[in-house]
Amino acid sequence: MKELIRAEHLSYAYPSDEDGVPAHQALKDVSFTINEGEFVAILGHNGSGKSTLAKLLCMVLEADEGSLYIGGKKMTGDSVSDEDIYSARRDVGMVFQNPDNQLVATIVEEDVAFGCENLGVPSEKIRKRVDYALATVGMTKYARHETHRLSGGQKQRIAIAGAIAMKRKCIIFDESTAMLDPAGRKEVMGTIARLNREENLTVIHITHYMNEATMADRVIVMSDGGIIMDGTPGEVFNRATELWDANLDVPQTTELLWKLKEAGYDVKTDIFDPCECAAEIVRVLKK
Repeated sequence: MKELIRAEHLSYAYPSDEDGVPAHQALKDVSFTINEGEFVAILGHNGSGKSTLAKLLCMVLEADEGSLYIGGKKMTGDSVSDEDIYSARRDVGMVFQNPDNQLVATIVEEDVAFGCENLGVPSEKIRKRVDYALATVGMTKYARHETHRLSGGQKQRIAIAGAIAMKRKCIIFDESTAMLDPAGRKEVMGTIARLNREENLTVIHITHYMNEATMADRVIVMSDGGIIMDGTPGEVFNRATELWDANLDVPQTTELLWKLKEAGYDVKTDIFDPCECAAEIVRVLKK
């Protein structure tokens, strides 16, 4: 697989402000690599550094120390050109938590076109990109709808469509399902998973929902500005006691199976699907 993002020993501290709030070290010596087409979930308690890391990857913030490479080009240091930064910002985009804070136009298709217009894409190409993006997220029939009349899940899908129209290689979802109801979360996660699977979109999904993290190829766990775990969902969630010690939850199926294991039952603990969990319990009960 081709490397898309590489972080080497990234550190970042928010400076002190005029009100006397001291500087805060948000990231400490963070290193990892993400390949094209990967689906990576990032977990961590509030203040663990997840959102700061996302801002560094989107070039909104610049690391105090360490190196960041996007598409093989170094994005840190004095030698970085403006063109390289603009190129990286085109490749890596973000969908934020509140769907109402990221829509800029009153009509759906105009909102999806907004980013392309700012990139100077010719009108005829914008039309094709908008149609393709709306079809990709299943929102074609809403093209002429008013954005404020959409549900939360639909608004997030429009935000995703805007990123697709700009031909992003990677989209970072910064707790993009946090303000949605269960139906909206399912709607958005289905879209994210399909884009990753069918369009080879690189996905970085920052979330507090453990069941969403199980959909990823890989899970990175952060705590106090650093990475404490990095592996497949099975590898990470099978370390349930360490996650609980870090004030994090585990998927409900994992928690149930761990409690059964602690009670003396010989069960597998790296199962996330509810039906597979039920089958494992039935297998043990039959013994």
